[in-house]
Amino acid sequence: MKRTTTSSFGVGKRQGHDASSFYGRQLYEQTEAPAAPVESSGSQPCPPLAAWADRIYCQSSEAMTQIPDNSVGLAFTSPPYNVGKDYDPDLGLDSYLNLIEAVGREVYRVLVPGGRYIVNIANLGRKPYIPLHAYFYEVHTRASFLPMGEIIWRKGKGANGSCAWGSWQSAKAPRLRDLHEYLLVFAKGAYARPDRGTSDISRDEFMAATLSVWEILPESAKRVGHPAPFPVELAERVIRLYSYTGDTVLDPFAGSGTTCVAAARNGRHWVGYDTSPEYCALAVQRVTAKRGEV
Repeated sequence: MKRTTTSSFGVGKRQGHDASSFYGRQLYEQTEAPAAPVESSGSQPCPPLAAWADRIYCQSSEAMTQIPDNSVGLAFTSPPYNVGKDYDPDLGLDSYLNLIEAVGREVYRVLVPGGRYIVNIANLGRKPYIPLHAYFYEVHTRASFLPMGEIIWRKGKGANGSCAWGSWQSAKAPRLRDLHEYLLVFAKGAYARPDRGTSDISRDEFMAATLSVWEILPESAKRVGHPAPFPVELAERVIRLYSYTGDTVLDPFAGSGTTCVAAARNGRHWVGYDTSPEYCALAVQRVTAKRGEV
């Protein structure tokens, strides 16, 4: 097959594409090369999967001591946004980001080499606007993750329903009404997993999932019983795109257990952490009923 090269924007065909000329430009000179994948030291025997997986731990994910190093294929989460919902801790921005970084370092430890960490986050406020996704890039790269891109989750036309448009039909102070959130994609140590496994994503779903904008309707908080659930469809798409069948999927801020439900429905093992006994019980209930209505 004839290989195409990156010569200009707007090049159509990308099969067998050689992008070395692009990554050799000055733009990338100060970008660090990926670190070597982290391998297990082997000094401690790895406990069997049945000893720690397929369960919810009602504790902070800042110390996931139950999970061995290099054992989780994918982590997907939507951390509390620290905006005063009934499950949010009331933390200052620095303390909140310290929590996110501490959890991120634990996620890094337990991921397999090349494993992905997908973080769902929304930016906050208007006066001032807080670009949380920018802060999340900073804390996760500091935790040694490699950024791999971001997905815009468009929550459907009119999904917000907000009337917080600021000055009505006036240039004085119009406000943007958000219809999207971010899924930030990070990798541990390498841009590709060195191990091989079986993927179960269909061609059509793969083509849709590899686009940078996903349009998926939001979940009803009332129906799930949690103030900020994300839809099972969102978690299932992430899981089928970024993990192999039989992988273990982790959610360090499990909430109502949607990630765990999606993992169980798609032939993956799962692990969730949350500090709320109420939501831990809800997550267990939902995973147990995974073959019924979710």
